[in-house]
Order: sequence, then C-alpha cells, then structure tokens
Amino acid sequence: MTRVEVAIVGAGFAGIGVAAALRRAGRDDFVVLERGASVGGTWRDNTYPGIACDVPSHLYGFAAHPNPTWSGTYAKGAEIHAYLEHVVDAEGLRDRLRLDTPMRSARWDAAHDVWRIHTPGETVVADVLVLACGRLTEPTIPRIAGLEQFPGPLFHSARWDHSAELAGARVGVVGTGASAVQIVPELARTAAHVTLFQRTPAWIVPRGGDDYSDADRARFATTPQALEALRADLYAEGEARFASRSGDSAAASEAEAVALAHLERHVADPALRAALTPDYAFGCKRVLLSDDFYPAVASDAVSLVSSALAEVEGSTLVAADGSRHAVDALVLATGFASTRQPYADLVVGEGGVTLAEHWSGGMTAFASTVVAGFPNLFVLNGPNASLGHSSSVLMIEEQAGYVTRVLDARAGRALRVDPEAERAYTDEIARAAASTRWMTGGCRNWYVDERSGRLALLWPGTVDAFRERLARADGSEFLPSPEPAPLHR
Repeated sequence: MTRVEVAIVGAGFAGIGVAAALRRAGRDDFVVLERGASVGGTWRDNTYPGIACDVPSHLYGFAAHPNPTWSGTYAKGAEIHAYLEHVVDAEGLRDRLRLDTPMRSARWDAAHDVWRIHTPGETVVADVLVLACGRLTEPTIPRIAGLEQFPGPLFHSARWDHSAELAGARVGVVGTGASAVQIVPELARTAAHVTLFQRTPAWIVPRGGDDYSDADRARFATTPQALEALRADLYAEGEARFASRSGDSAAASEAEAVALAHLERHVADPALRAALTPDYAFGCKRVLLSDDFYPAVASDAVSLVSSALAEVEGSTLVAADGSRHAVDALVLATGFASTRQPYADLVVGEGGVTLAEHWSGGMTAFASTVVAGFPNLFVLNGPNASLGHSSSVLMIEEQAGYVTRVLDARAGRALRVDPEAERAYTDEIARAAASTRWMTGGCRNWYVDERSGRLALLWPGTVDAFRERLARADGSEFLPSPEPAPLHR
C-alpha cells in the first residue's frame, strides 16, 4: 500500500499541470498514476498522419514553461508530446510518476476520510483524489452492421495502425471532424483513392500560420519578453474569438463569411460546395481550421459521400443513401466518449454512488471542479471546463490554482461540496449557455449532453470570466466537516 496526500490520475496536460502547481505550492506528497507507458495523454495516443494542434503553439503551453523551440504557429503532435516530457523533467516530477498504472477503481472510505485507489499492482490510499483523465480519451466506435467483419485494416484515428499499408490503397474515412480534416489531405497524397463519409459538414476557416525560422527561435530563446508579448497577443485574440463562437450576431456573420469565402475559393464544383456547406449556425459545432482539406476533397483523389456509413458488406461500404464503395482499409474518425466519461464508472463516492450515477443526467460540478457526494475529489478538464474559442491549457491552469487554494484552506478536514452550491452553479451555467449557438444553433454537438440537453462540456464564457468566477469561490461551497478518524495502516 502507498499512502499519499494527493493521488492524481492521468499524466496529460491536466495531470502534469496540477502536479506542477502542487509542487510550486510546497506540496510534495503526491503521486501521478498514468495508464500509459509515457506521459502526454491525447498527444501520446494520437499519432495519425498530419496531427497538429489547432491552437497557436505559444498559447498551448503552461505559462511557467514557455517554449522558444516550437517549429511553427501550430505545433505538431510529436512536439507537444515532447514538450510535456520536458515539463515533467523541468518540474522534477519524474519520480512522482507511476507509468503503466491504470486506476481500476477508486472508493471513498468514509470511516477514515480517504480515497482508496486500486491499481493492478497495489492500493494507493490518498486524502485527496484528482481526476485528470482527459475528456477525449476513449474512442467512439459506431454501431454499423458488418463492421467487425471488414477484411482489411480497420482502426480508429486515435489508435492509428502504422503497420497498415495505406499507400496505393483505397481508403475509406468515416467522419469529417477535427481529426479527419487533418488526416484526409495526408491520405490523399499517397492512397490510390479516399472515400470520405460525411454525416454533417463542418464550418472550416483558414488555418494560416508559418514555420518559425532559426532566427525566430533564437529571438524567443534570448528575449523572454518577446515570448511573453506573443502569448499575450494570442490570448487577446482567443478571448476576442469567443464572440463569433458563442453567437454574437455581428462577429458570427463576419466569421461565417470568411468560412464561406474559404470554401468557394477552393471548391469550384457547385454541387460539391453545397454538400460541404453547413445548414446550422456558425459556432454550433466545433469550428475547424484547415488550408488543405477543401483542396483535397475537391481533387480527383477524394470522393465525398454526403451520407453516413450504414453497413459494411465485406470490403464494400454501403452508405445510408444506398451508394456502395469498395475499399481496402477503413479509418474511423468518429470522435470520443465526451459527455459520458469512462472513468466515472470507476469512482465510488459517499453512499456507494458512482460518479457515473451522479452524472446520469449530465456532468455537473461546482466551479467545474468539485462534485457533491465525492469528498476531497477534484475533476480537471471535466464538467464545463472546455473551451470552444481558445486554449484548454488556460482552463487547466485556473483549475490547478483553485485546487491548491482549496487544499491550503482544508486544514486536514474532508471537503464535502454543498449540493445546493453545485445546483446553483449548474443553473448559472445553464442561464449563461441558453442563448449561445451551442444551444440554439440547430446542430447536434458533443458539447451538449443528449440525456439532459444541457451544455455539459463547454464553459459558456471567456477565460477571464472563468478566472473571475473561480476567484469568487470563498470556501462556502463546502459543508462543515467533522474531524476524521485516524487511519490504521
């Protein structure tokens, strides 16, 4: 048995971020449990061709760890993975990592006010449990008749099979979301042909961006003020982008015009252009960035099927519109379990209630971080902690700051969230979200929980507003707690 003050589950941006915050706050009694063989989370797991971030590099990193060596405006996936490895070493976290150590279950021990976290090798007993498991970790595999009998290479984009011979092959791709718009242009360069199944078109705006020169990187390395100024500019641009994403009429109309001009510039065929034009409000779904997706789809190398994949008959893919397409390999770019987080079934709070049961009507929390019925539990990157307009790392940093502030005031007592505080916060979110495009834009998106119709993933405001909201949390969100019984080891 291992006994620690804080157990952190997950070693992606969220887990590393809160571990670093704890260390800087003078708390060294923690361990980070990571199911994978290295840190990195989604940037370790996703290795598909063309993977890169769609948030500017110098905003997609920790404020305490600026990186002057990013290769360009938008970092590639392998660079981000390497950056997280660097942060682990820079913060001296390596000895706190338990790699290849998945959480099998976590149960609140009410008799001693501790969490008992079961892993394959041992039980970790912790006063505090931080779930930093990520929100896009478990691929969604669609239920399609005959899919399991497909005879060729078949895999999800987040579990890319690099042994599959796709060069010169006929490749089917299902989905036109954020991963697909990066994958399809890469496949189009080498595959014999790509057949792309599109259920719903996305709003796509120009990506732009440049590679940084050696001189740029040298300037960033020797002039920290230049990096600080760049990050500040990118932050301001991101905050300004909230208006177009959330539904400000003028900002959304301007952004929509940019997206439509982008489409018209690259797709000459009016029928294809119509098929690629969304019929829902700009911002309702995740807005995508790409300069090469439209040219690829408009080329002879790609065929767009404006229909869902309905059935698989051997190596023939049958679309919902009845069309049939022979392929040699199939890539599922079909997203992730976002509103129903897989880890929620593993966490048991007071009264034997699982986190999944508590969230049966959609994820909720106070301050997007602490949950009623689950004492001394913090969830990062969970309920209403994602963004549709800027860097999620900014939200993680704010949540990590909240965790350290709360722990400093804990004084050894169990932190039990007042259910009324959680309900009030949830109502507050609902009021703020009610008029946004995510709720009114006429689309189905992964931000809204289908069981309750609530905006469960996104924070319906700016990063500044989130920071201000967490700053107003004064401890009254927690119920009075009695002294815990001594723990017998």
